[in-house]
Amino acid sequence: MQEDLLLPVVKSEGGEDFEGATVIEPLKGYYDAPIATLDFSSLYPSIMIAHNLCYTTLLPPGGAQKHGLGPQDFIRTPTGQLFVTPRVRRGVLPRVLEGLLAARSRVKAALAEEQDPERRQVLDGRQLALKVSANSIYGFTGAQAGRLPCLEISQSVTGFGRQMIERTKQLVESEYPDVQVVYGDTDSVMSPGGTFGVF
Repeated sequence: MQEDLLLPVVKSEGGEDFEGATVIEPLKGYYDAPIATLDFSSLYPSIMIAHNLCYTTLLPPGGAQKHGLGPQDFIRTPTGQLFVTPRVRRGVLPRVLEGLLAARSRVKAALAEEQDPERRQVLDGRQLALKVSANSIYGFTGAQAGRLPCLEISQSVTGFGRQMIERTKQLVESEYPDVQVVYGDTDSVMSPGGTFGVF
């Protein structure tokens, strides 16, 4: 499929900092109940897909007005960046990520059915490689010394991630008043005791 896209030659010196993932400081102590972990599956790739975050969908300052786009045509990220919705243009990165995550799901399904230990090992390695590949797409957007840095994307991803982890903590503690989140990092929160329903 040809798309006639041009890739810029980016000469980056690096050095610009941005706020990364949320880390909820651990509540230190002895816990005699098991610690339950609520973990988002493929959080950063899922954020990029859900919000159509891509080089090809990023609107520069004034871009929405210049192109006559209304509020229904773009999303504003927690860091203030604007990206057009899939209705306007589906991003290249979200499409690549969808393919990687779908392939990983197929491999994991095959792994669950496979009985041969050697084939299981191969399938497990394959699903792990697909996971790392999907996660690396977020990574190279934030690698300022890399070939295609785009801090607008990486900052937006971590901004949405922070919101989701903080909201998850609030939901756990409001839905289960006797439960307190004792730790959280990037894509998961941890609480002692009990079982949780689906949020």
